[in-house]
Amino acid sequence: MTHSKLQNPQSASSQVTLTLPDGSHRTVAAGTPVAEVVRGISEGLLRRALAVELDGELLDLVTPVRNSGPFRILFARDAQSLGVLRHSAAHVLATAVRRLRPEAKIGFGPAIDDGFYYDFEVDEPFTPADLEAFEEEMKRVAAEASPFEREEIDLDEARVRMADDPLKMERVADFDEDEVISTYTNGDFVDLCRGPHVPDTSHIRHFRLLSTAGAYWRGDSDRQMLQRIYGTAFFKAKDLKSHLHRLAEAKRRDHRLLGRRLDLFRFHPSAPGAAFWTPRGTVLYNELLAFERALQKDDFLEVMTPLMYNKSLWETSGHWGKYRDDMFLILNNESGTHDASLKPMNCPSHYLLYQATRHSYRELPIRYVTFDVLHRNEVTGALSGLTRVRQFQQDDCHCFIAEDQIASEVAFLMRYILDFYAAFGLEATINFATRPEVRIGDDALWDRAEGGLLAALEETGRPYQLKEGDGAFYGPKIDFDITDSIGRAWQCGTIQLDYNAPERFGLEYVGRDNRKHRPVVIHRAVSGSLERFIAILIEHFAGDFPLWLAPEQVRVIAIGAHAIDAASAVRDRMAEAGLRVHLSPRAAETDFREEIKDASNLKVPYMAIIGSREAEAGTVSLRARGTKKKQVTLPLDEAVGRLRRESARRELWGAGGTMEPVTEVT
Repeated sequence: MTHSKLQNPQSASSQVTLTLPDGSHRTVAAGTPVAEVVRGISEGLLRRALAVELDGELLDLVTPVRNSGPFRILFARDAQSLGVLRHSAAHVLATAVRRLRPEAKIGFGPAIDDGFYYDFEVDEPFTPADLEAFEEEMKRVAAEASPFEREEIDLDEARVRMADDPLKMERVADFDEDEVISTYTNGDFVDLCRGPHVPDTSHIRHFRLLSTAGAYWRGDSDRQMLQRIYGTAFFKAKDLKSHLHRLAEAKRRDHRLLGRRLDLFRFHPSAPGAAFWTPRGTVLYNELLAFERALQKDDFLEVMTPLMYNKSLWETSGHWGKYRDDMFLILNNESGTHDASLKPMNCPSHYLLYQATRHSYRELPIRYVTFDVLHRNEVTGALSGLTRVRQFQQDDCHCFIAEDQIASEVAFLMRYILDFYAAFGLEATINFATRPEVRIGDDALWDRAEGGLLAALEETGRPYQLKEGDGAFYGPKIDFDITDSIGRAWQCGTIQLDYNAPERFGLEYVGRDNRKHRPVVIHRAVSGSLERFIAILIEHFAGDFPLWLAPEQVRVIAIGAHAIDAASAVRDRMAEAGLRVHLSPRAAETDFREEIKDASNLKVPYMAIIGSREAEAGTVSLRARGTKKKQVTLPLDEAVGRLRRESARRELWGAGGTMEPVTEVT
């Protein structure tokens, strides 16, 4: 775990003032343990307290109070407490591992979004049986109710305490003399750690070890490979059960498995990080593109730009210095240097296109949108299905506007993005991200950009969360996190305000005063990359795509050879109506039950079943996906009309395919 430097440490005799949530104040001696402060407020609160928040920092009950500031007691119901519990669960895991595998060397063990992990250096990888044994030992450790005892030590003492663990000794070597170095002990386990922790191990009751994976020490691929154990923990058994159910659902919906099962895409070692789209997958991809093109046709200008540029462009944009390691560089055979690259993003090419023509204020806003192929040199270990690839397409847009158009443009783009998500049954939360530590442009320009974007966001009246330091290197941004059908959040869309690029590229327009002015650039993406968004949709719908998006919309199935001609006529009529329909060319020699099974496995929304009765009457029996053998018989033209309407309206089925279609065929 990391440690922190003392910020204006108080001497032992000085006082600190704590401001409670009700506005009252408590003055205590600096160095007073948090538990004593809470006890002074109420013994009852101390019995229920797990930690506190002091001036934005989480502290456990055994940590001394050193600074003044807002002071809030945290209980099990508080969201911040869950991270404290999981951090302590990681220590309980390490305790169990060291008891059963005393030779294991200890790495880091933090809480993470959905649980915790701990890294260990061992000779042989852990097995599922090991995880079961560790989990049972964790139960024993928890039952011991050992307190988490904190001790602050100096650098020399830290070297002595950790002398037998080379991983910890390396961490000790990173410390400065003015850092607070602390250890935590529970039972027979001692670790370097800054905390915070729950009062004792008995709080770790509802947990589960989930998996193991290899992880390089300190994330460095040149260092040794450690064994990482992932787990999760909750305060309540029902919350753990719910979480495990979501994990099972996520596994069932894994786009990498469904993508193969539904015959959508493949990967091959010859092209790592680049998808091969099958005919069915290509239909899905193109339908998504067509949908977005239709939404953008009136207000955006679609353009295409080159895929390769020399480094002068990237030097002007700032990417060559800050992003070059993530670019696919191209060797110049004449100069022997890598002085060009495939483009990893579209923005600079749109600036060149904008520069090519003289612009007036009357044209603004100008919105260039493109779906060009991009390449980013992701490390091999980071590649993961469609969610992390090296070749992809973005629904990338760059809006060139006057400064007084920021508010109206942000409102327009937000409506567009949220309406796009709604078409797939996705809801979004909004985040405002400020300047990162590594950035281009001076503080005055950033002040102007952040102020302008925040004012535009607040003018929309939509709620948002602040993400300090998470902006792009060239400007602040509004990010959109969508929530899928099983409650997972995915960061997708973005609106980024950029004053830097117009300055760097000398972008101009002629204003009302007939003088040249700098436009402001807004970077906009909706789905992020289409590949990643398709992965999200596959998992959101569990492969049960709504009719309009499904690669195959209707499977025509002939019950017997005598129905082949009628089935062919149904197929032709539906195809003429613009539906994506399939009748097996081997229908006459294939058992219709095999066709039904195949259509079910491929999650085709509708089966059009044609037997002798339907052939004679000119009708079709439609069976909707997920309704088992329930079907309804309709005149062919009526069936075609209903299917066309459902597709044209882009109606949604219940995510997961377990609900009736919105427009039920009856």
